[in-house]
Amino acid sequence: MMKHPEQYRGRQVVVLGLARSGVQVAKTLHRQGAIVTVNDKKDRDQCPEASELEALGISVLCGGHPDDLIHQGIELVVKNPGIPYSAPPVVKALELGIDVVTEVEVAYRLCAAPMIGITGSNGKTTTTTWIGSMLQNAGLNPIVAGNIGTPLCEAAEAARADNWMVVELSSFQLKGTQQFRPAIGVLLNVAETHLDYHGTMEDYVSSKAKLFANQTEADTAVINWDDPVCRELVPYIRAKLFPFSMTERLKAEGIYVEPPYLPQNSDSQPRTVVYRNAEGAVMEIIRVDEIGLPGRFNTENALAAIAACLAAGASPEQLVEPLCAFRGVEHRLEYVAVKEGVTYYNNSKATNSKATTMAIEALEAPIVLIAGGLDRGSDYMELVPVFRDKVKAVVALGETREKIARVAELAGLSDALLVDTGDSAAETLRTATLQAAGLAKPGDIVLLSPACASWDMFASYEERGRIFKEAVHTL
Repeated sequence: MMKHPEQYRGRQVVVLGLARSGVQVAKTLHRQGAIVTVNDKKDRDQCPEASELEALGISVLCGGHPDDLIHQGIELVVKNPGIPYSAPPVVKALELGIDVVTEVEVAYRLCAAPMIGITGSNGKTTTTTWIGSMLQNAGLNPIVAGNIGTPLCEAAEAARADNWMVVELSSFQLKGTQQFRPAIGVLLNVAETHLDYHGTMEDYVSSKAKLFANQTEADTAVINWDDPVCRELVPYIRAKLFPFSMTERLKAEGIYVEPPYLPQNSDSQPRTVVYRNAEGAVMEIIRVDEIGLPGRFNTENALAAIAACLAAGASPEQLVEPLCAFRGVEHRLEYVAVKEGVTYYNNSKATNSKATTMAIEALEAPIVLIAGGLDRGSDYMELVPVFRDKVKAVVALGETREKIARVAELAGLSDALLVDTGDSAAETLRTATLQAAGLAKPGDIVLLSPACASWDMFASYEERGRIFKEAVHTL
């Protein structure tokens, strides 16, 4: 029988994994009066946060998982989202009937503000940031927290009832929730990714669907009406539906594009974002070509953000200025520079094929693509059509470089260069950037959009993106 404590004072809690979320949840639980032990399998010299926590009176154990770490006296385990459920302390806790949750669950239980939770395979950070900007313009006191913005537990402790907590949520985080109930849940899309963690697509989808699991008719579920996996979840959602669509004129309340993006409609014709309210009245909000970020997938993100903000109480008129002014987020189709007539974009956040496809489709000029990274078992064949239609050359690096080059070959590209891993990851990416620059002509685009996670070479996609930008600026 699970027994997540309603109050943390005097309760023994184990936090698994330091990193950013572990440090913050440990501090929060300590402030709430819990008896906190933090455990990380890394050696002490790789845990610089340990001394800070110990100075607060928090016990920190590094260098492995002690056999007696988890016992009947422990009332809660809060794990870093990336730690697998096969980790020995997690397995033992579950065997003993101890709750194992992520920081999201703790933050939700402490938070006085209603939450807007945003998840999806692609577009989460852009949409989360955009919602924060729109709610700020509408005077609705947003706090953007979690993977971006203020650490989630810290924000939850400080939030008031008149705030809106705007939270980006991964499948890893959602899988570790129980009572979490956002007032507004936003599901952007679902693509095959993170199967090395989830094991199956079913587990990945069910983790995403936990966004809606505890919602009631008083809450709102914003879903992508064009995504078949999102549509399949509709019968299981009890909340009020607020769909958005790029391809359909919605008959009930929702946000859509007029005219829709359909094969018989030209992609170049003027389009407008339209809101149909609960009474059936239709209101034009903004022309698509006025939206601050280019590309159809960013229009889709904008539709989701509009729906969430309207559900939170903003008026359509209050959303127009931030829709026009928003210029995106670092590492998400981020403009870097123009060098000798070639434009460079950093899309390091693209860690799966779908994200890379969307970035390529958003750009008009011929593209020299830098791609490759951690090999999670994909063959990347879904990239063949977009390589054939939009990409003139590929520079491939990382563990998947031969797979990416094979896709380029099947797409008929004559220029597909493989970059061997050099003395350092940074030097390898600089070499790739130089080679891409050599393949590009004035008017072309060089795009870093790896379609892979970064961990074979870099600590994070952020590090990969920063090094690419440095390489571009020194060309």
